[in-house]
Amino acid sequence: MLIDTYGRVATDLRVSLTDKCNLRCTYCMPEEGLQWLARPDLLTDDEIVRMVRIAVTDLGVTDVRFTGGEPLLRPGLAGIVEQCATLDPRPRMSLTTNGIGLRRTAEALHAAGLDRVNVSLDTLRPEVFHTLTRRDRHADVIAGLAAASAAGLAPLKVNTVLMRGVNDDEAPDLLGWALDHGYELRFIEQMPLDAQHGWQRTDMVTADEILGSLRARFRLTPEGETVRGSAPAERWLVNGGPARVGVIGSVTRPFCRACDRTRLTADGQVRNCLFAREESDLRGPLRSGASDAEIAGLWKAAMWGKKPGSGLDDPAFLQPDRPMSAIGG
Repeated sequence: MLIDTYGRVATDLRVSLTDKCNLRCTYCMPEEGLQWLARPDLLTDDEIVRMVRIAVTDLGVTDVRFTGGEPLLRPGLAGIVEQCATLDPRPRMSLTTNGIGLRRTAEALHAAGLDRVNVSLDTLRPEVFHTLTRRDRHADVIAGLAAASAAGLAPLKVNTVLMRGVNDDEAPDLLGWALDHGYELRFIEQMPLDAQHGWQRTDMVTADEILGSLRARFRLTPEGETVRGSAPAERWLVNGGPARVGVIGSVTRPFCRACDRTRLTADGQVRNCLFAREESDLRGPLRSGASDAEIAGLWKAAMWGKKPGSGLDDPAFLQPDRPMSAIGG
């Protein structure tokens, strides 16, 4: 299993399939000029499946989340999911996406074995969506959400980042909309993972601010730590339940002590923390003929050295050199 020196066991694997994206969200990417990974550097479909197999059958991983960039841009995605669904034991499989391509892919992904999706949507207003993403694709995301719901990709979670002075007034409206559609909404504090390194702690809308805004319209009851487990989101019952809303306070309410994640980048590097500045190469050994046991051993060593926390509360914190689009969420 993937254990570290603090006794945490990683059972949740995040696999980035590509660093490319068809949006240019202001808190993630610059409008232009970002250099993509070269195709030969990316893991092939077969290499990804092999890495997932090693994680699941040899290292105790039970949950696999496909991410990016935008994973729906990966041509072989359905085939990757289908092959991973045949593993024994079968992992729970999910996808984090901007939703633009879901209308045409949701049914095929569910048929291939995908269990559920997380869709990023930061606003209900098309003009604000354009401001945030620099693209006019709001209607496509809404349609993608409907298609995912109809295909049975459930529970369907919506991830929202609030930006001060842009969409920070929308929290209650977004929650009301999510309740109406049967989606579980999760607000995520803006994190220092943007490619342009423009993140400022003082500009971030905090978890406390988000909750204060929601409580102006809704009654929120804490679900509690025993229910939360290792999940990144603190959750509240809305108006007595059963509907819930979550807040991921990565910056102001870190959950490092319960973290159970390991990350594989699109170019085959293990990251033992989302905010780590170091990576461990598995692509090189993989392509040099290393056995499954040897790769598993390298993966174990990478996770053993995981630090106790992200370091976000340290004034000397430095952002990772690579942006979220390369790391995978």
